Amino acid sequence: MTEKAQVSGSYWLETAPGAPRPALTEDLEVDIAVIGGGIAGLSTAFELARAGRSVAVLEAGRIAAGVTGHTTAKLSVLHTLVYDKLRRTRGAEGARLYARSQTEAVEHAAALAIELGIDCEWEARDSYTYVCDAGRVEELRAEAAAAGEAGLPASFVTETGLPFPVAGAVRVSGQAQFHPRKYLLALAEALESLGGRIFEQTTVHGLDEGEPCRVSTEAGATVTARDVVVATHYPIFDRALLFARLSPRRELVVAGPVAADRDVDGMYITPDEGTRSVRTAPLDDGRRLLIVTGEHFTPGTGDTRERFDRLSAWAREHFPGVDLTHAWATQDIDPTDTVPMVGPLHQGTRHAYVATGFGGWGMSGGIMAGLLLTAQITGRECAWSGLYDPRRLKTQVREAPQLLKTQAQVAGHFLGDRLKPAPPVDALPPGEGAVVRVDGHRLAVYRDDDGALHAVSPRCTHLGCLVDFNAAERAWECPCHGSRFGTDGTVIQGPATKPLEQRDI
Repeated sequence: MTEKAQVSGSYWLETAPGAPRPALTEDLEVDIAVIGGGIAGLSTAFELARAGRSVAVLEAGRIAAGVTGHTTAKLSVLHTLVYDKLRRTRGAEGARLYARSQTEAVEHAAALAIELGIDCEWEARDSYTYVCDAGRVEELRAEAAAAGEAGLPASFVTETGLPFPVAGAVRVSGQAQFHPRKYLLALAEALESLGGRIFEQTTVHGLDEGEPCRVSTEAGATVTARDVVVATHYPIFDRALLFARLSPRRELVVAGPVAADRDVDGMYITPDEGTRSVRTAPLDDGRRLLIVTGEHFTPGTGDTRERFDRLSAWAREHFPGVDLTHAWATQDIDPTDTVPMVGPLHQGTRHAYVATGFGGWGMSGGIMAGLLLTAQITGRECAWSGLYDPRRLKTQVREAPQLLKTQAQVAGHFLGDRLKPAPPVDALPPGEGAVVRVDGHRLAVYRDDDGALHAVSPRCTHLGCLVDFNAAERAWECPCHGSRFGTDGTVIQGPATKPLEQRDI
């Protein structure tokens, strides 16, 4: 990475910091407790409050500042290459239900932005999935046909607004892009105006699914609620073998201003090259912010700095002269059977729900989850409840090879990472970290810029896999389920809820 492309933090967080909310310090009783303050959690809480329920949102960090605060913020029903696969695995009706549910989510967000007067830089854009490899054109033709059969305004095209030729693309018109923080901070205010309460810096440790449910927090407070929604991106509770059916992936983002006449006039993604995603956003000075995403990888694996370099080089090659001013990373959760899991948390539950596995499309997926969970909790019918039901079994059997592959990768890290040679502590330069062996014990050791060493346990507090160091973001990451920790061991991202234990060195 060049000096300017060093990890700088999310543009969305920089331009919409928002006011902090208090932590929960005393017991509370509400109708619904929502764990997680990203787009899925806030959308669900708002819809439930509008339906007349008393709601509390419990967020371990800041609302809309985790995965949602680092997204590329495309509101699109075109999810790379999904409809042809759904047509084959879920049938034509499954593909239609998926398209309908995602379309309603995009339309609902547009209506809310108008209704609530949200200034969130909403822009209508066509959405494209493209390839440059002529060998993949038939794959895109099949996707365009499947998306059209599912009811979407889809077509196969060979011309786009990108500054380089493509072999072909699927285009779906009438999609949108927006500033996710501005949208969600306004939604949070609307939730509070309806009587909803939001608590930040409130880590949840336990869930008792009695009648009523009880949610326990790290600080010792308890929330009593009739229903609980777990919307923590990766679920912090595993009561339906969800951990075995989800895999984390991390992607990098670089961004910088370009002249308005270089706007790509659309939202683009390709499955090639480790994925590449391109869009722009408006800037106050009339220019556009070019946002390029890619370098799909499992957290805690490989050199993230090299990946940032590749992504930056790609951006500069295709958009000559762009000055990359921002760089950050995002994290997504992929389900082994393609479709997100939204609905009852497990087979025997009556009052616990989950929203997870959005596969990189959490903007439309999170809004859809809010609408679906509100319907289920308030007793209304929803045509796509079965499609997204986390308790589904047939698709898990049908797509068992992917599930087994995911678990083999987890097992490989759990066992194999313990056999890796450990570098000597003295070899660590400033700003670097590694899992080392000291007096026969493994330690996760980081050397800060002043040369001081900081040691924590290398065992992830989720399920015990060994973490690895991400030097670009200076974080410890678990390759098994995606938990991330600061250099001092504090939790940055779940499913872990407890920090890495401090160690002496």
